[in-house]
Amino acid sequence: MNRIWLVLGVLMLTLGACVPNRKLVYLQKDDELKHRKEIPKDTILRTHALSIKEYRIQPLDILSVNFETLSKDDDVFDFLSKLSTSSRSSTGNSANASSAIALNGMVVNTEGEVEYAVLGKIKVAGLTIFQAQDSIKAIASQYIPDVVVRVRMLNFRYTVLGEVNGEQTVISTNTRINMMEAIGLAGGLTELADRSTVKVIRQDGSKTEIFYVNLLEEDYLESPFYYVQQNDVIIVPPLKQRPFRKYFTSNLAIITSAISFAVLIISLSNK
Repeated sequence: MNRIWLVLGVLMLTLGACVPNRKLVYLQKDDELKHRKEIPKDTILRTHALSIKEYRIQPLDILSVNFETLSKDDDVFDFLSKLSTSSRSSTGNSANASSAIALNGMVVNTEGEVEYAVLGKIKVAGLTIFQAQDSIKAIASQYIPDVVVRVRMLNFRYTVLGEVNGEQTVISTNTRINMMEAIGLAGGLTELADRSTVKVIRQDGSKTEIFYVNLLEEDYLESPFYYVQQNDVIIVPPLKQRPFRKYFTSNLAIITSAISFAVLIISLSNK
C-alpha cells in the first residue's frame, strides 16, 4: 500500500511540473489552441492597428552620417568624404562591435547636437532619422547644392535578461524592433519562461519607467509598448514549474531511492 502511495505521489509531482501550451504560445486569441483544426487556412482572420512611434534621436546616440553628390569635382568629393562617417576607419581590428561603432560613428553631444568644422553645430536630438537627414541637408546644401544626406542609427540597443537562451545586450541599426523580434534576436525564451509577465525597464529622459507586458495575448499587438525603445531592459521571469523541473526532476532517481529506503525501514520496523 505504501508503494502505491509513493507511485501516486511521484506521478502527481511529475504532472504538476508539466507546462501547458497556453503558457508557451505567443499572441493567443480566445480558445484558438483548442480548435486549431477548425481555423480556416489562407484567410485573414483579424487585423490590428499598430501603435507605431518613430524613434527620436537622443543625446549620446551614435549616428552614421554620410554625404553623396553627383558632382565629379574632386574638391567636392574630398570635402564630402571628410564629412562622412563612413570614411573614418580604425588602424587594426576592433576589440568588439561597440568600439567599432564608436570609431565609425558620430556621437550626439549632451546638448543634442552633432558638430562639424565647416557646417557647425546641428541640433538633431528630438528629431526622427528622416527629419535629421533633412536638417543636415538644409545646411550642407549651402556648400554643395545637389548633396544627398543619409543618416542611420548605429547603437540602438536593449538588454534581455532572465529565462532566455542567451542573456545579452543587443545592438541594432534598426530602430523599429517589436518585443518578439527583440527576444528572438537574443536567442528566444526558454520553455520555462513566463511569457505572461515580462518586465520592461525603460528610460525616459531623467526618469525610469517600469511596466509589464503579456506576450500570450494577441491584443498585445495594439499595445503602445509593442515596440522596444533605446536602452530598454527586458526581464523574463520563470514559471513556477522551474524549480521543480530544474532541481527536483534532475535528482528524481536519488529522491525516489531515498523515499523507497525510508518506506522499507518503516515497514521493517512495524513488523
